[in-house]
Amino acid sequence: MKNYKAILIDWDQTIGDWNGAELQSQQDLYTKYRLSEWFESFDAYFQAYKSHNKDLWIQYGDGKVTSEYLQRDRFLYPLLQALQLDFAPKKIVEMADKMGKDFLELTNKYFSLLPDAKEVVQQLASRYPLTIISNGFSSVQYYKIAHSGLKPYFTHVVLSEEVGVSKPQVGIFEKALQLNGVKADEAIMIGDSYPHDIVGARNAGIDQIWVQADQKKVEGLKQQEECTATYEVTNLADVLTIL
Repeated sequence: MKNYKAILIDWDQTIGDWNGAELQSQQDLYTKYRLSEWFESFDAYFQAYKSHNKDLWIQYGDGKVTSEYLQRDRFLYPLLQALQLDFAPKKIVEMADKMGKDFLELTNKYFSLLPDAKEVVQQLASRYPLTIISNGFSSVQYYKIAHSGLKPYFTHVVLSEEVGVSKPQVGIFEKALQLNGVKADEAIMIGDSYPHDIVGARNAGIDQIWVQADQKKVEGLKQQEECTATYEVTNLADVLTIL
């Protein structure tokens, strides 16, 4: 193993339980906004949201849409689809904006760490400087970091909204390297997202540890394309066997 001088690490679904917070938040929105009048079930709504939200994050990562557009459209699009509208009435746009604001507040409310995250971060921080690299919205990420109890263990936090480029673009990784004063071959990236964390780090010349906790998702991805990383682990705790 190389003598790494800095560790870069993703936040959502690597350290923090984004999936759990997202699901609980969306269930609250479904009830508050009476979306049962728009969709046949919560699952129908949630799947419509998830599919479009995934596409938007890919576009955001490629620099094709802004964070403001993403925040509105991930709620607006499913509503317009449910109403079978090809235009956006002002009332529906306002509703989507309110849902987006509520959603971010709710994800903070339901925030929790993934299993082993605290121990792994603490142990890694005792040996390396740690830097968070995240595409998540700044207001939300800073709240979660502050309330996680892990803030003291991170030397730097690099967020796409502040840097102006998102994973997998090379620029956000280069910013992290610059802050740490290290070269690409002296750092390693830990993350769960193959297209954002692993491919982005590789393109920047940085080694990677791909955390494959969602094996069903990983298997589906590998069926579509050849996916490899410098190291692959099935849970975050296994990172400690490498570093």
